[in-house]
Amino acid sequence: MIAQPPISPDESHSIRHRRRIATVSVIPTLLTLGNLICGFAAIHYASKPIGPSNVMGWSTLTIAGALVFLGMLFDGLDGFAARLTRSASEFGAQLDSMADMVTFGVAPAFMVLRLVSYYYGGPEHYTGILGPDADNAYGKIMWGVAAFYICCTALRLARFNVEIASTDEADHRFFRGLPSPGAAGAIASLTLLHQHLMVIQFHEIPPDGFEKTSALLLPLATMMVSAAMISRLPYAHIVNRYMRGRQSFAFVAWMMLPIAFAIWWFQVALAVCFCAYAVSGPIGRLFRGSKNHSLLSQQSGEIATKSTKIKIDPSRRPTIRS
Repeated sequence: MIAQPPISPDESHSIRHRRRIATVSVIPTLLTLGNLICGFAAIHYASKPIGPSNVMGWSTLTIAGALVFLGMLFDGLDGFAARLTRSASEFGAQLDSMADMVTFGVAPAFMVLRLVSYYYGGPEHYTGILGPDADNAYGKIMWGVAAFYICCTALRLARFNVEIASTDEADHRFFRGLPSPGAAGAIASLTLLHQHLMVIQFHEIPPDGFEKTSALLLPLATMMVSAAMISRLPYAHIVNRYMRGRQSFAFVAWMMLPIAFAIWWFQVALAVCFCAYAVSGPIGRLFRGSKNHSLLSQQSGEIATKSTKIKIDPSRRPTIRS
């Protein structure tokens, strides 16, 4: 029997004072775990052969995209339940980030990798999921794009946990960088739109160039949202900024426009809304930068105009005595 080394006084003090979680809030924790399960299920369906499934006849990638959005719903409800029951805790925040990493990080990256692997070169030339061992440069680059997205999601979630001030609504009106649900929503909505066009519009016989174009545009969109996540661009919190409290009548009327649009073209409206939110950060930064520049130029012009209007009274000029 090997003798264990004695425990030092510092180690003994650390063990005695190690924090233990006695209780956890039930409803927020279950909702967060629901988000985690949705992400795991999305990866499961994305790993299946692409084709019709036994779930309402949807394709496997369509089910994976829908599960990402279902996880997004759970992600919103767990925070709402924690604030409603006043049970927000550090444990819940860490668990939420772990669930988000799976649902909004790993699952979308795997969906993109699966879609591009299948449609790159046509389904008849499908040889498996692209990876670092692919026999062409595009396959290696595509795997790197998916890995880059996962890393950016992890960095974004870790930075959010460190920089967030509190759970108050006032601290959640803007995000620094594209939030991971927004990035995952953009990828999942484009995947849903792609599958809708392939199955419903084209009946699995797409026009020439569609498969190649989609295999190029989707990784490009993945790179853009990855960079937006680790940026410092401001993104509005849609619910806290626009949905809470009272708004003008015109604002409510304008909100009906995308809802009415989604009734007829749901997949298109979903992709347009999430992609518009993804580009709202850089567009807002450019708009505010040009506005501040014009305001600064206007103020400089006003100061110059006022300085030319200043006149010196000759009677008050100082006399020089010799």
